[in-house]
Amino acid sequence: MSAYSGLSWSDLLFLLDGAGKTILLTALATLFGTVLGIALGWLRDSSRLVGWIVAPYVDVTRSVPLIIQFVLFNSFIAIAGYPLNPLWSGTIVLSSYMGVFTSEVVQAGLQAVRPELRRAGRSLGMGYWTEMRYVTAPLALRVVFPSWIGLVIGLTKDSALVGVIGYIELLRASQILINRTNEAILILLGAGLFYFIICYPISRYSQTLERKLKQ
Repeated sequence: MSAYSGLSWSDLLFLLDGAGKTILLTALATLFGTVLGIALGWLRDSSRLVGWIVAPYVDVTRSVPLIIQFVLFNSFIAIAGYPLNPLWSGTIVLSSYMGVFTSEVVQAGLQAVRPELRRAGRSLGMGYWTEMRYVTAPLALRVVFPSWIGLVIGLTKDSALVGVIGYIELLRASQILINRTNEAILILLGAGLFYFIICYPISRYSQTLERKLKQ
């Protein structure tokens, strides 16, 4: 490798470390964002008042570019005197972003369940939570799951923007190597391969789970 490009095996390890940080950031943001999105989506479906209250938060998060959200959040917490590690700053912003879009998907999934089925469950003596667990949630999951997987894959790629606040994930690591070696094509091909390795198994496994949900 070094005979042709000036790269060394330590550079490959540097890229692998960046890929590991991308996976960690994506996993944390997916976990917290999904929990937030489920709660927010359920509340918005259950109460018009809640939907009206959180509408500004949802609209702003969806409309403002993610890179601006990273910069503003990181600047505000620094000005407030509570600077955070770039990992946690990125996790908070990405979780909020993921939560908003997940809430949209969850709300759409809940609304896709026919009211007649909900009423049928209640007429059989089920309480609200029992009906939600055995009737509404399983049916809504079939609608929500494919879209949620798309959000996770998109979140993996959006995590590259966290480099703007100093987190050295996969793309930022690639940029550092490009600046040192001037081998943009080779390094970006390697970074793209790593993103493919991360995202493709998620997509394939989701297709298997989706078929099981439809059985």
